[in-house]
Amino acid sequence: MACLNISCFRQSTMERRKKTMTTAEKEVLTLDGAVDRHGRPAVRGKTGTWVAGILLLVNQGLATLAFFGVGVNLVLFLTRVIGQDNAAAANNVSKWTGTVYIFSLLGAFLSDSYLGRFKTCAIFQAIFVLGLASLSITSDLFLLKPKGCGDEHTPCDSHSSFHIALFYLSVYLVALGNGGYQPNIATFGADQFDEEDPKEGLSKIAFFSYFYLALNLGSLFSNTILGYFEDEGMWVIGFWASTASAAMALILFLCGIPRYRHFTPKGNPLSRVSQVLVAATRKWKVQIMPNSEGLFDEDEKDLVSNNGARKILHTNGFRFLDRAAAITSPEMDQFDDGTRNPWRLCTVTQVEEVKCVLRLLPIWLCTILYSVVFTQMASLFVEQGAVMRTNISTFHIPPASMSSFDILSVAAFIFIYRRVIDPIYTRLTKSSLTELQRMGIGLVIAICAMVSAGTVEVFRLRYADKDCLHCEESSSLSIFWQIPQYVLIGASEVFMYVGQLEFFNSQAPDGLKSFGSALCMTSISFGNYVSSLLVTIVMKVSTNGNMPGWIPGNLNRGHLDRFFFLLAILTAADLVVYIICAKWYKYIKFESREAAAAAAATATV
Repeated sequence: MACLNISCFRQSTMERRKKTMTTAEKEVLTLDGAVDRHGRPAVRGKTGTWVAGILLLVNQGLATLAFFGVGVNLVLFLTRVIGQDNAAAANNVSKWTGTVYIFSLLGAFLSDSYLGRFKTCAIFQAIFVLGLASLSITSDLFLLKPKGCGDEHTPCDSHSSFHIALFYLSVYLVALGNGGYQPNIATFGADQFDEEDPKEGLSKIAFFSYFYLALNLGSLFSNTILGYFEDEGMWVIGFWASTASAAMALILFLCGIPRYRHFTPKGNPLSRVSQVLVAATRKWKVQIMPNSEGLFDEDEKDLVSNNGARKILHTNGFRFLDRAAAITSPEMDQFDDGTRNPWRLCTVTQVEEVKCVLRLLPIWLCTILYSVVFTQMASLFVEQGAVMRTNISTFHIPPASMSSFDILSVAAFIFIYRRVIDPIYTRLTKSSLTELQRMGIGLVIAICAMVSAGTVEVFRLRYADKDCLHCEESSSLSIFWQIPQYVLIGASEVFMYVGQLEFFNSQAPDGLKSFGSALCMTSISFGNYVSSLLVTIVMKVSTNGNMPGWIPGNLNRGHLDRFFFLLAILTAADLVVYIICAKWYKYIKFESREAAAAAAATATV
């Protein structure tokens, strides 16, 4: 009996040890400096990972559905309901779209400087829902009069200035909410994975691909289902569906509060950048020693109060800025007093932050021309499709719906890249494609897309009636010949835009992560503006006497193919510049978290 009791005692002891080990395993902290909602170091088993990541992916899909539920047919709403002409409506939509991306810089600034990514996402999503609800109510009560107006055949009555003001207030609240939310949600999702852990580091890379997939799937539903209701004049249904989707996205986002990992904001980056520029200018005559000798690194106070930001190791290049960290006699006197004037002496990390931004800018500029190519999908591709044969028997294919092939291509190529291309390339070269290499591949595929579009236009013109008066479906060439160019654009997005998200997130300093994501959005914004400018220039140059220009109202009398080929040539030139910039680029080098933690602990002691 005693033996039995001893066996029971040993068994219970082993069980307690297993429970203790299990608890200890669960209490392992992340290595990247993340904290939980209470500000304590994040526990790996209780926070973040795909539990939080999937919530944010669904949130992104629902929010994108809501946004494009308004944006995809806003030009039709302005013409049919508000009563604007085509030119004014197109101009107002361009301004609205550009404003969305400008607001992304505001959201990134507030997130990186003061609020943090979670609070910024929550606040701007609430503004987004408020704007959509206001738009739905305003449209139902004031704008859609008489009832049933707003379709292709029934225009609406004129509106008072107050009602128009309510409408613009609503749509710009939508722009503010979505613009401020977008650059932060991608970065916040990446925050849920510890890049210092090998397994979570791979998941973090995968998250950006799935994030872009969620964005496209959300837009697919809004472009098809909601777009159909709104095109038929059922605007209130479409707007309320968008409002419900955005509200569900916000509720789902808040449900993840216990699980999220956070990073504390690092303070105003503008002041840090200004300090480096002022300090370097003040000491422009100071000679810099080689190998970063004599440069000021973080002191003990900086190590303790740096909010978890990693030190950035010194790099060569932009030697002028190194003067901001050069220690001169006045700074030595300040050390004796235990003070440091940041406008005269900056840390190496602070200087490297500015260098990092300067190195990112040439890469970012090279992505703008790609965005010019991308924007053609929503403009000239649709106009090209409208003058092709769009019927299958009695079924009419809306030209704008061809963008569905782009979305399907994005979904397919995300799978192909992650499951086929990347494993094969890794097996052959023992390394994965870098973000810069993938962005270069995206530019190459974009060139192929423009060549494909130009070739289709050449053949479309051969089968077109150039003397037509009503030129819709004036060519006997089927609209399905557009499929290759849409598929190629989708494939290029997987390499370019997903690569951009990863690149700007990984290469931005810890205090500028949301700003890195905002660069992707501003690239698209500038792409819209450059596209409009390029079309204006081309029309001015190509229109001469009896020549109607390359992109006239009657495309059968123009040469849209030449414009597509011009874009292919410009993108090829951009590719050459991009390769030079990519070879020149120097990757940011962070100090390891373990070394930073040890230094901070030593400084505290």
